[in-house]
Amino acid sequence: MKEVRKAVIPAAGLGTRFLPATKSMPKEMLPLIDRPVIQYVVEEAIDSGIEDLIIITGRGKRAIEDYFDDSPELEMHLRDHGKFEALKTVQEISSLIDIHYIRQKEPRGLGDAIMRAEKHIGDEPFAVLLGDDIIRNHVPCTKQLIDLYQEKQRSVIAVEAVPREKVSSYGIIRGTRVGPSLYRIDDIVEKPRVEEAPSNIGAIGRYVFTPEIFECLEHTTPGVGGEIQLTDGIQILLQAQEIYAHAFQGKRYDTGDKAGYIEAIIDFALENPEMCDDVARHLASLGKPRAEVFPTGKLVPETTVDSSEKYQ
Repeated sequence: MKEVRKAVIPAAGLGTRFLPATKSMPKEMLPLIDRPVIQYVVEEAIDSGIEDLIIITGRGKRAIEDYFDDSPELEMHLRDHGKFEALKTVQEISSLIDIHYIRQKEPRGLGDAIMRAEKHIGDEPFAVLLGDDIIRNHVPCTKQLIDLYQEKQRSVIAVEAVPREKVSSYGIIRGTRVGPSLYRIDDIVEKPRVEEAPSNIGAIGRYVFTPEIFECLEHTTPGVGGEIQLTDGIQILLQAQEIYAHAFQGKRYDTGDKAGYIEAIIDFALENPEMCDDVARHLASLGKPRAEVFPTGKLVPETTVDSSEKYQ
């Protein structure tokens, strides 16, 4: 029985929901306080026992490679100025895990991005972690899926109940419950209309696949948005194998969504001892009358000073 040692992080999307910021930086590099989103995803893979990591990048994603690489000039500067804690932090990033990068030459969908890793994965089972989903739990979500794969020897995907108004943004499953948090998938539909959705249980950004998924993706024709959809590949795999869906334990942040990104920033800030009090104070002030937030009732003096005047 082969263990799940490899993982793929697709990070080749254009990040159009965060334009214009993502015009010049990958959405996966958007910061949560002082670390980019993708670092949390990489750390989850490591904490789940992954030893071999492949990140699928695209044009304009070089910043991801630079971030996880050594930075001799920065390290020398920090060392020369005695900033040893910062130096340690920077060096730890580049030593997290060996990462391989594969370029998706054009954005043809999640399924196509995963296919780019076929030669590296070979005939082994592997995990997929989407680069804009952060999931926090004392047992990492990917580890939960790997444990279920070891038990079932079948592909497993992470799912959660999604709000009615967001059903059309997810791959939605129809399944048979076979355990407290486990479904055997009967069907999966990519971004259905609410009235046509088989349920409100949606696939989120964590998967463990058997290697047969690659052949299924190769036989997948462009679907929603004219892209090679992973969901369509899963449908084909369902014809040959059982696939399971796990209602994972943990808190998920969809940082590819603006509201989800802000929610993550607030929660992470409230856990940061250096800023939690200031952030909590600001949040408590929201909705209060202006005079209560600013006791003087004024932000600037009523009188103005002519810019031509000189201060004495």
